[in-house]
Formats: sequence, C-alpha cells, structure tokens
Amino acid sequence: MAPAGVRVQCGDLELRYLDDELLTRLAALGGEGIHDPATMPFTRSWTRGTPEEVRRSILQHQWGLRGSFSREKWSLELAVLRDGEVLGIQGLYAQDFAVTREAETGSWLGLRHHGRGVGTRMRLAILHLLFEGLDAERATTSAFADNGPSNGVTRRLGYEANGESLVAREGAPARSLRYVMHRAAWAGRGPEQRPDVVLHGVPALRTFLGLDEAEGSSR
Repeated sequence: MAPAGVRVQCGDLELRYLDDELLTRLAALGGEGIHDPATMPFTRSWTRGTPEEVRRSILQHQWGLRGSFSREKWSLELAVLRDGEVLGIQGLYAQDFAVTREAETGSWLGLRHHGRGVGTRMRLAILHLLFEGLDAERATTSAFADNGPSNGVTRRLGYEANGESLVAREGAPARSLRYVMHRAAWAGRGPEQRPDVVLHGVPALRTFLGLDEAEGSSR
C-alpha cells in the first residue's frame, strides 16, 4: 500500500505511517486520555467511555481508514513521534485531490503531551508534505470556537478565516470555525515557520493518487 512508506522528519519530530505496532501504542495512549473530560474538541464523542472502549474506537477507526483509502477519497493519518515515543496523530483528508488540490488537516495529541509545543511543529510538517510533496493549492482546517489551542496554532501559522457553522456536539449546537491557507500564504511564511523537513515515500504516494498523471494531462 502506497501510504505505508510515508515519513516526514522535522528535527526530533517524525510523522510516520501507522503500522500495527504503532497503532497498538497509539491506542494505548488514547486510552490514557486525549483531552480534559469537561471539553469535547470532536464532532463525534469517540473519546468518551472506558479506556478499553477508547482504545477499541481508535483501532476500529484506523482499520476503517486503511480499508477505504482510494485515489478518489483518502484519509492519511500519521503517527506523531518524538524520540520514538508516540504522541498522537496528524492527518490529511481529501476527496478528488488530483483535481481540487485541496485537503483538510486534523490531529490529536495524548493529554499528557499537551502544552509542550508539539502542535505547531506537527502542523508545519504535514503542511510541508501537502504543499511541497503533493503540490496542494489549498489547505483547510476547522475547530470549535472554544478550542483555544487548536485555533491558536491555526491563526499563528497564517490561515485565513473561512466562515463558520453550527454543528451538533453532544446534543447541543456549537460554533465551528473554518480556516483556509492558500499556496501563496504558505510560500510567503516567515523564517520561524520554515524548519528543516525531510520527506520519505512521497513518489509512491503521488503515483497512487494519480498526481503526476493529472499534471501531464493538463499540459
């Protein structure tokens, strides 16, 4: 499977395809807690329940992503590691990407890794893969209005506001803020947002997604 070879290295931080060994460690991390129980940063409350229920939810979700990965619609969730320790996931999600060149980002970190400066770096790493590795034109993301850390990372990286919507969250309406980053904004980012990033396994992923075919047909 083409995504299996994808790795993104950014200093001591690495994004890597979730093989079975990493997935087991990720599920164990999730079972320890992902966010303050008084909050809910996700539209689906998959983080509620016993540690075993959360672990099972993570495993089932990742198995589903593996089975549904296709050129037309894909979700690429990579394990975030620092010095070999699994911290969480950083994902890309797209439909008809070869045509639209647009993808959404999303992520989560284990609760004990919050507040350690990882969120900004892992977002920069995945955006590097998206813009430099996959030739994207737009990156989108969203977060609930009360999710201060996620909104803070997004605004700090220079995304533009792109509207908002009301979303049902645990039986009540909640404001979801949408953002977009165009290629020009990515190219014009400051030096503090340009860490050294090394990509691995991208040519095979590009071939699987039909990106070079799409470029050839447009010439």
